[in-house]
Parts: sequence; structure tokens; C-alpha cells
Amino acid sequence: MGRFYDCKPVIAMVGLQFIYAGVSLFTRAALVQGMNTRVFVVYRQGIATLIMAPLAYLSVRRKPRMSSLGLKFFAWISLASLIGITANQNAYFEGLFLTSSTATTAMTNLIPAITFVMAAIFGMEKVNIRNLRSIAKIIGTVICVTGAISMALLKGPKLLNSKLLPPMSTLSSEGDNWLLGCIFLFGSSCFWSFWMILQVPISESCPDHLYSSAWMGFLATIESAIIALSLEKNGAAWKLNSYLEMGCCLYAGVGLAVSFFLQAWCISQRGPLFSAMFNPLCTVITAIIAAIFLHEETYLGSLIGALAVIIGLYVVLWGKAKDLEEVNKGTHLKLQNDGSGIVQVIVDDESFEKKNCRADLEEPFISHKSANIDENSVFP
Repeated sequence: MGRFYDCKPVIAMVGLQFIYAGVSLFTRAALVQGMNTRVFVVYRQGIATLIMAPLAYLSVRRKPRMSSLGLKFFAWISLASLIGITANQNAYFEGLFLTSSTATTAMTNLIPAITFVMAAIFGMEKVNIRNLRSIAKIIGTVICVTGAISMALLKGPKLLNSKLLPPMSTLSSEGDNWLLGCIFLFGSSCFWSFWMILQVPISESCPDHLYSSAWMGFLATIESAIIALSLEKNGAAWKLNSYLEMGCCLYAGVGLAVSFFLQAWCISQRGPLFSAMFNPLCTVITAIIAAIFLHEETYLGSLIGALAVIIGLYVVLWGKAKDLEEVNKGTHLKLQNDGSGIVQVIVDDESFEKKNCRADLEEPFISHKSANIDENSVFP
């Protein structure tokens, strides 16, 4: 029973990667058939908000003070929803349409490296070029960015589905569209990384992440609808013409809400670094399924670039893991000097592990001086 309980976070994270891969593949198929990307974002956010809103309401009922959080909270939530969700999702799915499912999931592995750079710029992450951990994070970031550039510019020869199987769409195979799609995906990663940075002031204003996430989903639905209505003058774009398109919107919306709970639970059990380690698995799952069932073309340059992004991701995570080890080690030594808690900390390994996990709940690329943040990937 104990072993099964220990495996639960692993099972949940593997299942979550299949959900993310399914969203990428399912949505790609619907977009290629003609579904509008901006309209899809509106439907997806709306469905996810309808699922999360009742749960957020129940959460607030137990915390009466949460109902009046003030103008500052609303301002931060509005900015986060506009940049981290509305802009992020529109860029993400536009990039998905112009490139491929495999390239899209591979590019999302850039997010930890970009977040590290942004956190360093804003002074939330200390960088010491004489420190091995900082050097690892810098090198990992460079490898990630280089891999992303390789995916965009160095497609190389086709490895799979070059002649035997017709590609699902020739649109994403054209050089200009591929490059533009990669730019959209890179922009999406930047938007999402900035959303993570914004979680510092948001968590200070509202510690209930379910409540703040529901508000962000609601505002993002309105913002996405405004953008879609402004750019899509044809009312037919809002019509879902097939069961594939309807199923895609429903699956993506429900998957968005479900991923929130799975991600939040896994982070509470093992921390965000554990969660981030599974991200490249989504790329592998997507690449295999896309090549077999969707007949997506696989290029040598894209494969090498994706591999470089994954390697860079693990180098960055290694550097950050060493930072957390130092923090936890320092905390352990400090507790030894306190005297009163020395027996509980040393003897009760499970209690000490949970304490470490709570410290690890902070955003992994943001200073430990920041507010208590969990890396709830509510919007992938």
C-alpha cells in the first residue's frame, strides 16, 4: 500500500502528460480541418471557467475575507490573464496550426529557461558566474534557446512520412509558415514565463490559487472573446462544423480544469521540480502518436533541436535542484540550533520531507524571499 501511495504522483504526472499530448494532437487535427484558433481559445477558456467557478465559490465560502480583495488584486489578475492566458493561448494555438504537434510540445520545454532569465532580470534569481549551479542554469538556458532556433531554422531532411504517407497538412511544411509558427510558440513561452513571474504579487494579494485561477479564466474568456470578435468579422467562424471540433473544445476545456487539480496535487506532494521533470515526456508521446496516426512529417533538424531543448531543460533543473538542496540543508542546520524541534526533524523523515516540499512549493525560478507560490500550470 505504501509503495502504491508513493507511486501516485508519478502515475498522475504521466497521465497529465498524456492529457497535454491529447490536447495538442486533438486540437491540431481540428485546426487543420478549419476550426478558427481564436474562437477555439474562447470556447476552451469558457468551458474551463464553468468547471472551476463553482469549486472556487465553495472555496471562498469557507474564507469570507476572500470575497473582497481590492483593486490591487484585480489589477494583477487582469494583467496576468491578458498576458499569461489570452496572449499565451492565442500565440500557442496559432503556432500549433502553423508548425506541428511535436514542435509545439517541444517548444514548451523552453519555459523553465525563459523564466530563469526573466527572474534574473527582475532580481528574483541570484546569478553567480563563479558558482557551478548558476553556470549550469546559464548553460542550460543557452542550450534550450539554441535548440529552439535549430527547430525553427534547420529542418533538414525528412526522417518519417516523407513518401510513404501523405502529411496531414502541407501548410506546416512550408518554410515561411514553419518559421512564423516557431516565433508564435516562442512568444507563447515568453508570455507564460511572465505569467509565472506575476504569481509573486498575485500570491501576496490572494493566497487561494483556485480562486485566483477561476478569476483569471473568467477574465481571459472575456478578453479572448473581444479579440476574436475584433478580428473575425465572419459569424460563421464561431460555428463548430463537426463532432471533431465540438469534441476538441470540450476535451481541451475539461483537460484544462483537470490538469489544474492534478498539477496542484502533485506539486503539493513532491514540489514543482518533480512536476517539471515530466514535461519532455509529453514531447515524446506527441511525436510517436503524431507520426503514426496523424502522419506528421519528422525532420532531422527538428529532432535534434527538440533533443537539445530537453537536454537544456534538465541542465537548468539540475542547477535549480542543487539550489534547493542548499536551502534545505541550511534550514536543517538552523533547526538543529533551535533545540526544541531537533528530535522531530531528525527522527521523523516524512515530516522533514513535507517541510522541504512546502519550501519547494515556491516558484522554482523565483527567489525564496518571494511569497508562497505553487507552479499551478492551469493553462499549459
